[in-house]
Amino acid sequence: MKNKYGIGFLALTVAAVLFVTFAYQISYHHAKERAQEARLKKETDLTANKEPAYKPEETVATEGEALKEDCYYLMEVNGYIVVYLSDKKTPFEYTDILYDELPEKIRDEIRNGKYIESTKELYGFLENYSS
Repeated sequence: MKNKYGIGFLALTVAAVLFVTFAYQISYHHAKERAQEARLKKETDLTANKEPAYKPEETVATEGEALKEDCYYLMEVNGYIVVYLSDKKTPFEYTDILYDELPEKIRDEIRNGKYIESTKELYGFLENYSS
């Protein structure tokens, strides 16, 4: 008689585990679909708000100066080369490159604040002159 109840209890436990697993899978897929819909809606909102691409034949009049954030200046501080951001006040990177060990032409450029246009050009310079 006990064996009969044991088999029934086992069957009930298996059914409960299957039910919980099924319910979890349904809720997981529902949440995943909602997240995808939200992402797609966000992407379509962003693309709808974008301005049309620039056409070369158009002329645009502006006031003020254009600022380019991705440029650097090399300057000498206490005998070493220091990389500053475009404002020439905020240090970007301190190097161990000695000012006196650089060629005369480079020293003259650095004395006035050598302009470096891109990060690629900056790291190329630093790689060439670091020891």
